[in-house]
Amino acid sequence: MKSISVKDLAALGEATEIVDVREDDEFAAVRVPGARSIPLSRFVQSLDEVPASGTIYVMCAAGGRSAQATTYLEDQGYDAVNVTGGIMQWQDEGHPVNRG
Repeated sequence: MKSISVKDLAALGEATEIVDVREDDEFAAVRVPGARSIPLSRFVQSLDEVPASGTIYVMCAAGGRSAQATTYLEDQGYDAVNVTGGIMQWQDEGHPVNRG
């Protein structure tokens, strides 16, 4: 499984496709600007919401759930990358977030 640090992800800029697999309430509380919410609890049923081309960066709170989703996406033929450290590290490093 491919992975990327939040620092390296932030350096890629706003054109990246981030899929956040945390639950709706977690996503509503804090999220990366522009990230797409597809909770892990309905991920398989919502696969049609995942962009069909390009690299997909998968994020959760710390990296566990996103690793599961990344592995699943890779098995389906997607170019998926797990974001290690998740939103918790993203915030800790001072990267921009949306709240509420």
